[in-house]
Amino acid sequence: MSYRGPNQFNNQFRNGQTGVPPPNVGPVTSSKSLYDKFEDSSKSVEDLIDNYLKPLKPYVPAIGRAFLVATFYEDSLRIISQWSEQVYYLHNYRKIWRWLTLTFLVVNVCTMISASTFLVLRKQSMIATTALVSVVVLQGLAYGLIFDTQFILRNLSVVGGLILAFSDTLVRDKRTLNMPGLPMINNQDNKKYFLLAGRLLLVFLFLGFVFSANWSITRIFIILIGSLSCGSIIVGFKTKFAAFVLTVLLFTYNVFANQFWKFTSHDSNRDFLKYEFFQTLSIVGGLLIIVNAGAGEFSIDEKKKIY
Repeated sequence: MSYRGPNQFNNQFRNGQTGVPPPNVGPVTSSKSLYDKFEDSSKSVEDLIDNYLKPLKPYVPAIGRAFLVATFYEDSLRIISQWSEQVYYLHNYRKIWRWLTLTFLVVNVCTMISASTFLVLRKQSMIATTALVSVVVLQGLAYGLIFDTQFILRNLSVVGGLILAFSDTLVRDKRTLNMPGLPMINNQDNKKYFLLAGRLLLVFLFLGFVFSANWSITRIFIILIGSLSCGSIIVGFKTKFAAFVLTVLLFTYNVFANQFWKFTSHDSNRDFLKYEFFQTLSIVGGLLIIVNAGAGEFSIDEKKKIY
């Protein structure tokens, strides 16, 4: 790297000075470590994200919540469109009474549609989140998937996304209590706990992704980058940067790998890929909330601001 300081040599000659230049004058070498370079690079990327996505920033939480509940809307439509198959499977294979099967399906559809809508609109968020988490658990029990590893890992991620969506509503609820010139009514900030729980649960998706079949070069690359990003999200280091990388990675992979629209409605691959697509889209929604909100108080990012 060439010398980038003031042109002292020319100044000396211009003033008629001669002699040996000061010993400290010369080429300047970079003393930054790899960690410092990574800090600068990631900070630049975060600044670019903030600058270019600034017009969309007010809408990012809403987009994240919409992506997050997309799997519940899709599941509701699937139950309605395949009503007879759902009843037949639960009644004949799972040996559930017919009246209980019909009640279970009706309650599931109504709960998923109404709770998802409330969560997107930030209405009754606690009730909506609890209802959707209950749907995930009850469906696992009813369909016999509660001990299936893939189901558990994927739906733990969905639950993590739901917790993040709920934590996003706490900011709004807390601000409504703050009147100018008055102290806060409740000084306890529970958002940090929900953000921590949501972060930890959200990354379970990648465990399911790692342990599933069909290995390829692309898959190995995604696993390596995704694992590093998940580790950063867990400890809360460069969280927005890691969540943004994982969001782009997962969204791109989802669009190219789970193209359910290429199959006809009678093809079994369509239902499988559709499930995969909307489950992954839900995780992308949770990541968008992290990109917008950050890691919260329990993170390395926040500790660095203090120390």
